[in-house]
Amino acid sequence: MKDNRTIFHIDVNSAYLSWEAVHRLQHGYGIDLRRIPSVVGGDPKTRHGIILAKSIPAKKYKIKTGETLHSALQKCPSLTIIAPSYGLYMKCSNAMVEILKEYSPNIQRYSVDECFLDYTGMERHFGEPETAAYMIKDRIENELGFTVNIGISTNKLLAKMASDFTKPNRVHTLYHEEIPSKMWPLPVEDLFMVGRATAPKLHKLGICTIGQLANYSLEHIKYILKSHGEMIWKYANGIEDSKVRISNYENMKGIGNSTTVAFDVEDKRTAYMILLGLTETVSMRLRDAKSCCRVIAVEIKNTNFTRYTHQKKLFSPTDTTKHIYTVVKSLFDEAWKGESIRHLGVRVSTLSSNQFSQLSLFDEKDIEKRKALDNTIDSIRSNFGSKSIIRASFLHSGVKPLIGGVGAEDYPMMSSIL
Repeated sequence: MKDNRTIFHIDVNSAYLSWEAVHRLQHGYGIDLRRIPSVVGGDPKTRHGIILAKSIPAKKYKIKTGETLHSALQKCPSLTIIAPSYGLYMKCSNAMVEILKEYSPNIQRYSVDECFLDYTGMERHFGEPETAAYMIKDRIENELGFTVNIGISTNKLLAKMASDFTKPNRVHTLYHEEIPSKMWPLPVEDLFMVGRATAPKLHKLGICTIGQLANYSLEHIKYILKSHGEMIWKYANGIEDSKVRISNYENMKGIGNSTTVAFDVEDKRTAYMILLGLTETVSMRLRDAKSCCRVIAVEIKNTNFTRYTHQKKLFSPTDTTKHIYTVVKSLFDEAWKGESIRHLGVRVSTLSSNQFSQLSLFDEKDIEKRKALDNTIDSIRSNFGSKSIIRASFLHSGVKPLIGGVGAEDYPMMSSIL
């Protein structure tokens, strides 16, 4: 465990709504959306869709993220509804990252509204961690107009947990000696990676707080929840040592997305649809990184939490969605054992520049048309939102057309793993 590190987690407060509010104020809109009942999401004209973000005044009407606009309007008929602007959110996120780069060369863009910053060794330039965190927080507010929470600790997990303490516009620490007083009394659902499926299982064991999980038998929790049980037990005890992975594509080893499905996947067609949604976002990020891949991998986790992967090395690099998806389906067919699935992932690696990729005799005949089509679709989605153009096969399928990182519902962009 690397206790000599200093890690910041920077989290934008009510990101989508804050960014919309700031943008409108800067362009002469006289009302601050953050001070009235307002939401971002859905279509303001048809009033269909779900809520992606809400203001604090909207919370007083018990409006929740993920509920339908129809339901929210019944609770608050005067609710102000704003359509999401994905291009704006990326610009705001990029502006924040540019400020963060002044305080450390090691920045991991964890999602569109969250970053990890490795402050280790930077004290001699900007002072003690809390001093620097307040400096960063205030600069973002004064220069960009929105607020952030910053968590400080010795690893990414504890820094992320700290940033979730009292909001908005705060700096919090969560060092190891503070875990019993600050983290252990919290509900176990507040622990990173304890989701809706895991929490009821913990409750049946009499585990209702993070502290109860931390002090539970490791062997027993591993027996019941397998490797996931060991991971959350370690998290409850503040044990986590992953590096702050620099979001610099030249140094990236791979790009991947995965999703835990809300239902048991038991047929190949549904699995294909989910894998296509994952492949779409992975391929878009690959092209955004101006890269091609030589290795493609598929990850499968069944309902017993057993995980296995299967990968293939390509004869020549690719960045086209069609080629990657064809390989993904083939890998799934070879790997799947027919059991129920709860988690699927797609990852590409062995990256190289796509500007000088060499075509082989075995490449698709229409490769240049495919690349041009992919780039056009990427551009449309970037400018008009992820749902502006989708594959017809997703209509009425019940599966999201893009999974894991370009639609507002699917952030965090990079991964759910620290």
